[in-house]
Amino acid sequence: MSSEAAQGAGPGAHSAVTAPAPEPAATERAPAMSGKPTRQELAFYAFVRSVASAFSYVFWRVRVSGRENVPTTGPFILSPVHRSNIDAPLMACVTRRRMRYMGKDAMWKYRFSAWFSRSLGGFPVHRGNVDREALRISEAAVRAGEPVVIFPEGTRRSGPVIGEIFEGAAFVAVRTGTPIIPVGIGGSERAMPKGSKIIRPVKVRVVVGRSISPPPRADSGRGSRRQVHEVAARLRAELQRLFDEAQAAAGTPNPPGPGAPGVDDGSARVAGQ
Repeated sequence: MSSEAAQGAGPGAHSAVTAPAPEPAATERAPAMSGKPTRQELAFYAFVRSVASAFSYVFWRVRVSGRENVPTTGPFILSPVHRSNIDAPLMACVTRRRMRYMGKDAMWKYRFSAWFSRSLGGFPVHRGNVDREALRISEAAVRAGEPVVIFPEGTRRSGPVIGEIFEGAAFVAVRTGTPIIPVGIGGSERAMPKGSKIIRPVKVRVVVGRSISPPPRADSGRGSRRQVHEVAARLRAELQRLFDEAQAAAGTPNPPGPGAPGVDDGSARVAGQ
């Protein structure tokens, strides 16, 4: 998938900008809303997944722990940390199941990249805004029983601290009653830091956490804003724990961040706290 695949939507309680971007016409996203994948799409996905996972196992010596936490049937929302362009391809090592991905809308500007992304289960998202259509597609996918990958941090970040996250994953989870599977990735930032065009053969470790189940929905079936905030807070805390564990397993332990226990650097608490 693309370097910014599977974006979140809606950081904290609001968008990253003052107003959402205009929604594209329905016909522009119609292919992403299509029904079950064709046999050709399934075969293509399986081929790309096998190539990506084989390369990852050999080049980055990837090891995955907690794979038993990934459901073998039914929908789920896979929510990894995001420090590198290689994070999305690494998800091929987590499960053999075909997953849907949010991908930056730039991938849909060209015919081949649009076909490639769509064939792998991708659909476009406008980054930096609350993209309601992308959230609707995510919701429709999980209601149809498909797993969806949403990076809660929204874009590649840097450093040891999971800061303010987007609430797209929590929103879809609460709306649909779908569990979130948090994923920590250690070593990927060294393998390909943000801004780099070169991959390095460093050790990478992936730690899959236990599912985070959303609370029972209200009578309206929509879930409340408070429930979304609570699920997002749980997700953020679990991502930090898994990120620390994965970094330590990869040989790149995270140094204490601002506001960490025992650290008094006079800095403010991380965003969203």
